[in-house]
Order: sequence, then C-alpha cells, then structure tokens
Amino acid sequence: MRRIWTWLLVLLTVFGVLPLLSQADAQRSGGGVGGRGGFRSSPTPRVNPSPTPTFPIPSPRPDYSYPSPRVYPPVYIPTTPGSGGSGVGVASVMVVLVMGVIALSIIQGLRRAGSGLGTYDNLPEAEVARLRLALLYSPSLQRTLRRLAEQADTNSTQGLADLIDEVCVVLLREQAAWRFGSYESWRGSLQQAEGRFDRLMTEDRSKFVETFRKFEGKVERPGDYTPRAEPDGRYLLVSILVAAHGSLPQVPLPLREAGAKTALMALSATTPVTTLAAYVSWTPEAEGESLSEQELLSGWPELELL
Repeated sequence: MRRIWTWLLVLLTVFGVLPLLSQADAQRSGGGVGGRGGFRSSPTPRVNPSPTPTFPIPSPRPDYSYPSPRVYPPVYIPTTPGSGGSGVGVASVMVVLVMGVIALSIIQGLRRAGSGLGTYDNLPEAEVARLRLALLYSPSLQRTLRRLAEQADTNSTQGLADLIDEVCVVLLREQAAWRFGSYESWRGSLQQAEGRFDRLMTEDRSKFVETFRKFEGKVERPGDYTPRAEPDGRYLLVSILVAAHGSLPQVPLPLREAGAKTALMALSATTPVTTLAAYVSWTPEAEGESLSEQELLSGWPELELL
C-alpha cells in the first residue's frame, strides 16, 4: 500500500498536478470596493467643428417709381499726363483689392479654426490605468482598507473619486513599506474603455478568494472562509484600477519608487467629473494572513522591484 502512495506522489509531481494543487490551496483572501456608474451617466459633450458660415442672399427689392433726380452737369477731374487713367479709376481698383484681401483673410481664418476644432476628434475619450503595489504586511493597513471600503459611496462618481483619493493618501503614507509594483495604462473610446475596465477588474478578482466586496452599494461578506497563516508571509498587495475621461498624467516606466509615487498622484488627479469607474482590491483581506514572496511573484509575475 505504501508503494502505491509513493508511485502516486511521483506521478502527480511529474505531470505537474501537485504544484497546481499546492497553488490552489495557497490562495489567499481578498477584498474589493468600487463601481462603474460613470459609464452610465451622460458623456462629456464633444467639441465638433462649426459648420461653414452661410450668408443670406438679399431678395430683390420691389420696383418703385420715383421722380427723376435733377441732372447736374458732369464734373471732370483733371489727371496728369501719362498717369494711365483717371484718379477715380485707381481709387476704385484699390478699394476692390483691399476688400478682396480682407475676404481672403476671413476665409483662411475660418478654415484654420475649423481644422483646429476638428483635432479634438483624434483625442482619446478615456484612459484606463492600474497600479499594483506590494507592501510589507501591516494589520493596520488591512483594517484601514476595510474601513475605507465600508464607508465608501460606490453609487456616485463623487464617492468613487473620494475613495481613490483616500486610498492614495494611505499608500503614500506607507512609502517606507513599498517593495514591488507595476503600472499599466490604455487609451481609447468610451465603449472600449468600459470593456477594458471590466476585464482588468475581473482579472484582479480572480487572484484571490473574496471575503469582502462592496460594489455599487451592494455588500458581500462570504462567511465560509477559514484564514490560513503563512510562516513566510511578508507582503500585502493593493491594486488600484481607474477609468477616467480624457488622459491621465504620464507615469515614467520602469516604475521604481519615484514612478510609483507619480502613479499615485496621477490616479488621485481624477475628479467627480472625469471619473468613469474605479475599483480598489487588496489581498490578503483576512487579518493574520500575508503573502510569501514566492506567492507574490508567482501570482503577479509583472511586478518589478521598487
């Protein structure tokens, strides 16, 4: 019987089943909070070039009969010999030339204004960005994130913008505990941004067992999870996902510590007007749990040392 178990263990190890079981068994708790109500609100009105101005055509005036004016003898203006024409003719030509130059300038100005406004069509309508930070484990940070999630108003863009601001402030205060991080962003249309936000949020949620979630006012607290302590656990991972109108400030890559600070400042620059969606997740969520370095780097291989 012992030989059977030995051979079974060897087969599981050879075919890679045992590592998969170990990884699934080592999955930790996690929490999340956010909403995407900004996508359902009316979008910011787009600026389109104004149409080419049209001028009314004067209608013909009715023919009224008036008494003939008194005819005066013609007045002749002497001209100097060799001038090539009368003074009145030269003045008329100058007036026509000046009016032509003015009309040409007006037309060119309208064209430049129209082409300048049209450049707004080439600007991205939205940007989706995600920052991940791995910090040294702190029970107080876990409790703070849970408290912010419970108090957040996830039904309005005002509440989502306030949530991002508060989380960024908390993480900036923990700068001494930063160890790993990653940042990614994408720009495109509103429809594409909504799909990208949903995909990244789903990816974050799939990395752990959700023991707390508050999304657009609905709170979920599954009660069938048993916390598991990790002797080598040292880390807590926080992910901030934001979708906003227009463009966010640029973040230098590779990230490094200064870049992580810039990323937090860029995400906190969103306002209730520009915020489309936001989601903050963290793992582990259950107090007492933490991630080992092996779990951290195997679960999130895109992380880089800060």
